[in-house]
Parts: sequence; structure tokens; C-alpha cells
Amino acid sequence: MKSIAVLGSTGSVGTQTLAVARERGYRVVGLAAGSNAELLLSQAAEFKPRLVSCAPAVADAVRAELPTGTRLITGEGAADEVAVLAVDTIVAAIPGIAGLRPTESALAAGRHVALANKESMVVAGPLMRAVAAASGARITPIDSEHSALFQCLLGEPRERVSRLVLTASGGPFLNGPTDLSGVTPEMALKHPNWGMGRKVTIDSATLFNKGLEVLEAHYLFDMPLARIEVVVHPESLIHGLVRFQDGSLKAQIGPHDMRLPILYGIAGPDRPPLVLEPLPLRGSWNFLEPDRARFPSLGLAYLAGDRGGLAPAYLNAADEVAVEAFLQGHLRFTDIPEVLAEVLAAAPTDELTRAAIDVADAEARRLATEFVAKRRERLGASR
Repeated sequence: MKSIAVLGSTGSVGTQTLAVARERGYRVVGLAAGSNAELLLSQAAEFKPRLVSCAPAVADAVRAELPTGTRLITGEGAADEVAVLAVDTIVAAIPGIAGLRPTESALAAGRHVALANKESMVVAGPLMRAVAAASGARITPIDSEHSALFQCLLGEPRERVSRLVLTASGGPFLNGPTDLSGVTPEMALKHPNWGMGRKVTIDSATLFNKGLEVLEAHYLFDMPLARIEVVVHPESLIHGLVRFQDGSLKAQIGPHDMRLPILYGIAGPDRPPLVLEPLPLRGSWNFLEPDRARFPSLGLAYLAGDRGGLAPAYLNAADEVAVEAFLQGHLRFTDIPEVLAEVLAAAPTDELTRAAIDVADAEARRLATEFVAKRRERLGASR
């Protein structure tokens, strides 16, 4: 029986990971969550993990209801303790920059990490690879696109590979409106294919999520940015492709169900059965060029990758601030890439170090907050 610990257990990927664990009979040893006490307690009651962590604000409520034999830890570094548990796989699914330190802890401890926290690779890819190499840790991506590339590359010598191709759904605004300035959070949260968390769904609508995936693929597979393509595939059934030097392509195809890449992230290269309706091979599959003029955030991600160093950390932090401001109604949809561009322009050329990332993240958030405030003032004045 495989054993796992789930970082971010109450989020979208975390809950789907536990659905896989339930179906496959995996032993859940640890759960790291935030403030969703009710869901965490439900998970703890079902799986009876040895260790759970949560935010200090809900610690008393959680502690009072935990099953016998489950220990609670809270406060700074609590998720790190879950991340180093001696299990077969650590599922790293804490969203955003908050997932960096626990992911790093798991890699430093030599664990097999099923990686859903793309920000770890985006802002600290070279450092994460170095940590994994030093400890003997192994990384298997969970994002459907990177899982697809990982599977397509399996057994293929590097010299055969010409390019990596990431597919994008195009989000809810692929076919309009032309003017995106009036887009509301409710409109942007209606993804046509996938059920995801709010932050990721907004990033999909701006195509910034695809930019993050380009950077993750760049560092995860050690592939130059110029050899990573993005193609819009509205049906979202082909999750990734690899072009080879002989002109052939290899693709990974599957339904809109995150349980598949999660299962592969835990069990791959084995393919244990999962109760899932077969994907019907019917209809047309389309491929389009991404519209970088309407969705400039994608190009900004390539620019950050070209600059390297701390630029991706600045861009990632700016997006977290801008997306939250948009969701709160303090920023227009079309202001998001403008905030990203301004913060990216301020990124220093300092060397990438672990300590520098923390400083860069804080400074980029400060700048982004200032830019958001200025735009909020202009937005209020125009109403």
C-alpha cells in the first residue's frame, strides 16, 4: 500500500488527490491545510493521518475534533514538518509562493515529490533542481500539461527532442469580447473545461497560467525557452506534445479530469486502474495561435524567463497581488498585465539565491500594491 502526505489538502488538487487515495486505498500519513477547518476535520476523520497542520487561527477548533492518534502542529514551518514525513510520495499542492518552502523541505529530505505547486519551479527552478540532485529526491509533475510532457519524454534520449508544446484552453474569453476591460470576476471564473481554484482560473483567463507553465517546463525539463511552444487547443483533450528531430510528434491525450495526472504523479510509470469513463474519440480538435496582443501576460512570462535571476519571482509576486485585487473589484481585468509589466521592469539583476527570493517576493508585492492603489484611484475617478 502506497503512503502519501498532501500539502494543501483542502485545495482543489488536494481534495482530488484524496479522491485518488480513497479509490486506490493509499495510506494518508499527513495533511497540511490552511484555514478550512471543517474540510480538514472531515479529511482527518476519514483518513486518520498521523500528522496534520493548519493555520493558527483555526488550531483550537481543529485540535478539539481530531481523531485519536492524529497530532496537530501549527504556526510557521508547520507544513514543512508534514513535507518531510517518511512516505512514498509528498503531494506538493499548496498554491502560490506559500508552497515554496514546504516543497523545498520535501526535496531536501530526499522525498519523491508529486509537484502541483508550479511556483516552486517558476521562481526557484535552478535551486530546486540543485536541492533535489544533492538529496536524491525525485520530482514528478502533476499539472496536466507537464505530466503530459513528462510521459511523452519517458525513454526518449534528449538529443531526439526538438521542441516541447504546451496546450492552452484559451480560457473563457477565447472568442470574445474583443474589449476585455469590462470583464468581471464572475465572468473570468467561468472556465469552459476545468474546475480549478480561483487564482488559477483567473490566471487561465489572462493566459498567465500558461506563462507560468512555460517557465516551469523551462526549468523542469532543462529546455530553452525558445524551444517551448504554446498552442491554443480549446477542447483541452491533448494535454501536451513533444516534437522530435525526425518531424514526428508524441502526444498525451485524456479527459478533463485531474485525477489522471495526480495518479500518475503518485504511481507512475505504473498505470493502476481508475474508475473513469473512456474518452470518446469523436468530434474535431482545433489548434490556434495564442493572441498575445489580447493576452500580454503570456509574453511577459517569456520575457521574465529570458531575463532569469529574480525576474520570475517579481512577476509571480506581482500576479498574486494583481489577481487578488481584481477579485476584490479593485482592478480591471486589463490592468492585471499592466501591473505585471511595471513590476517586472523593476526587477533587479541580482543573483538568484534562496534568501534573495524572499526579499524579491516582498519587494515585488510592495511595488504591485502601490501600482494597484494608483489604478484603483484612477478607476474610482473615472466612475
